[in-house]
Amino acid sequence: MKPVRRKIRRHFGLTAKQVAVRSKRPWYFQSLLAVMFVVFGFVLAYWLLHDGENRNIRQRSEQIALENKALQTKLVGAQRELQIELATNNNLAKELASVQDENIKIKEDLFFYKNMLNGKKSK
Repeated sequence: MKPVRRKIRRHFGLTAKQVAVRSKRPWYFQSLLAVMFVVFGFVLAYWLLHDGENRNIRQRSEQIALENKALQTKLVGAQRELQIELATNNNLAKELASVQDENIKIKEDLFFYKNMLNGKKSK
């Protein structure tokens, strides 16, 4: 019986070890809290690491937009020049056709007058 008394005194007597009483959270709250901290860490790391890339992407996007505007103005200028050249070519083609018609008419007249002169000379 003495060994049992000693064990009881050791656990419940004045010489017993000090014990702290803590309330324990359920395991699912602890795991949820751990998952939240891990996700928060990943989000924070992602934000810190990719923020510089976002700035570079924004700057590059703005630079490309400016280049795009410059190229669009060049394109508009080239299209206007092309339209002017097409209009000039059309005018020249019309003028050439009218000059050729006039040339044919003059040649006919010349042929007619030559025949008249040749007819007078032969009579």
